[in-house]
Formats: sequence, structure tokens, C-alpha cells
Amino acid sequence: MEESMEEEEVLIYEAMMDDQNHNNWEAAVDGFRQPPPTPSSIPVPACEAPGGQLLAVPAVSVDRKGPKEGLPMGSPPPPDANGVIMMLKGCDAAAAVAKAAPAPTPSPSSAININTSTSKFLMNVITIEDYKSTYWPKLDGAIDQLLTQSPGDYIPISYEQIYSCVYKCVCQQHSEQMYSDLIKKITNHLERVSKELQASPPDLYIERFNIALGQYMGALQSIVPLFIYMNKFYIETKLNRDLKDDLIKLFTEHVAEKHIYSLMPLLLEAQATPFQVTPSTMANVVKGLYTLRPEWVHMAPTLFSKFIPNILPPAMESELSEYAAQDQKLQRELIQNGFTRGDQSRKRAGDELAYIFFSDSSSACASSRGYR
Repeated sequence: MEESMEEEEVLIYEAMMDDQNHNNWEAAVDGFRQPPPTPSSIPVPACEAPGGQLLAVPAVSVDRKGPKEGLPMGSPPPPDANGVIMMLKGCDAAAAVAKAAPAPTPSPSSAININTSTSKFLMNVITIEDYKSTYWPKLDGAIDQLLTQSPGDYIPISYEQIYSCVYKCVCQQHSEQMYSDLIKKITNHLERVSKELQASPPDLYIERFNIALGQYMGALQSIVPLFIYMNKFYIETKLNRDLKDDLIKLFTEHVAEKHIYSLMPLLLEAQATPFQVTPSTMANVVKGLYTLRPEWVHMAPTLFSKFIPNILPPAMESELSEYAAQDQKLQRELIQNGFTRGDQSRKRAGDELAYIFFSDSSSACASSRGYR
């Protein structure tokens, strides 16, 4: 009786172990049927044996066949206590090593390259304080020298350095500030010029106005090319204007408009008195006024017509006698001021000498031909 009960218990135990073994191998087979994971998705093994390999449980029997044909269904031996303890120790050691391993850090060379490029970028940045303390003082001094130079004078400034300053300031987005400073600088200079002209005596008024106009126009021939980069990428692009036109307008507003009503009567008086003012000075002033504002022609059309063509309307045949009378009047005024007309005979001065020279040359040529 006792033996039969022991046999039943053994059979029940084997059946239970058989079911458990079947379930374990079923999960293993499903795992092998899945596609292999990518290398990046394979987790790092957390528990390994001290030798670096996972502990495997050997199969006891492959003769029995369960629901899956051909699969070993033997019952595994009971786990060894020493093996389990060693596995746990291996897991703890691997976890401790993983925690103690330092996090990956960028190589020193890459950090040095990043810091170098960043420092180079920061070194090239021009702040508004740098512009006001370093760059604009250089431009201010050069503009002063250009505005006060006499025509033909040599100025000891580096045009390359000034152009480089303008280029760097434009690239660093200081165009608006630089244009404002330039206009303010030239405006202050022109206001000083206007005050000096107001203190000039009448007999020197035209001459000094001519000097101021010529000096300023000469300075523009150097200032405009130096600021050509600002003109191209700021004034023409954003303001839709031209730097030269703006600077000429400054002279018109701050100098010419303030003195035109004092200057024009003196010009008319100088025209009525020949050579009171040199012809070159008269021509420069009249042409300069026409360049600044062509509308001023209507103040004295006859004066402007003597130096600028096509000011007056075309000549009419009915007015030829009047033109002739004006020419005769001018000739009489010149004679009264000491200018002689010279010999008015039909033979021009020097014709007699030329006749003698050519006659002698022809006779010499004839004699040479007879000798041959």
C-alpha cells in the first residue's frame, strides 16, 4: 500500500515537472523564431558568470516528444546552490563595474577646435563701443584732413586702412551709425565754412566762395570712394539714394543757399566790370552754382549763358542787329580799359617775314636744281 502511494506521488511529480519543462522550452522556441535583433538594440548583459559566459542547463533526455516534435523534453536537474550564488555575485560585480565606468567625454582635440573657432569668431566681432573708440576716430581724422586740404596737396593718410575700416564696420552692421556720423561731421564743417564766408569783405567774397566750393568738391572725390562700400550696401540699398548726391546737397543747404542772395549781386557787378574778377574764378563759381541748383539760372540768365551753353533760347534772325550792338559795346568797353585792337590792315603781323622766308627757300631750291 505504501509502495503504491509512493509510486503515485512519483508519477504526479514527474507529470508536474514535465508540464513545467514543456512550458520553458515552448518559450525558448518562440524566442528563436523571432528575427535577430539589430546590434544597437542588443542590451548589455547584466548578469554573467565569473568566467564571462552565461550558465546553461544541460538537457537530460531528448527521447521524449512533447507537443513540439523533435524537441528535447527532459527534466532539468535541480539548481546548484553554489552556482546560483556565483551567478548573483557575477551580476553584482558587472553592475558595479558599469556604474564605476566613467561617461564618454569628447576628445581634447575636438574641444580645442571648438574653443578656437569660437574665440576667433568673438575676436572678429566689433561692438558699438569698439566702433566709437577705435574705428570712427580713424575715419574722423581722415575726413578732417580731406575737407581742409588745398587742391594738389599731399595728405599722409592710408587710403587702404580707411577703406578697410569702412568695410569692417559695414560687415558688422554699423552702417547706419557710420552714415549718421559722417553726415554730422560734414555738416559741422560746412557750418564753420558758412560763418567764415559771412565775415568776408565784398571784394574777397567771390574769391573765398570759389575756394570753399573747390575745396569741398575736391574732398568729395576722395571721401565718396572711401565710403563706396557703405554707399553700395546701405545708402543705395536701404535709403535709395547716393552718397555723392547727399553730400552735394549738404553744401547747397548749409552754404550756397545762405549766400546766394549776397553772391549774385557781386557776380553781376563783376560781369559789368571786366576783369574785376579773374575769368577762371567767375567760370568756376557760375558753373558750381548751376551744378548745385539749376533753378538759380532764372536769377541771372544772361550771366549763366556766358559760361554754360544752351541757357538762353535759340537766336532769332530778327535779333541779329541787337547781338551785333552788344558785341560793339563790349569792344568799346575793352578799349576804354586799355586793351588795343592792334593793326587792322589787311596784312597780318608776321606775313612779311613769312614771305621773305619762303621766297629765299624757293630761290635756294632752284639754284640747287640748276647746279645738279
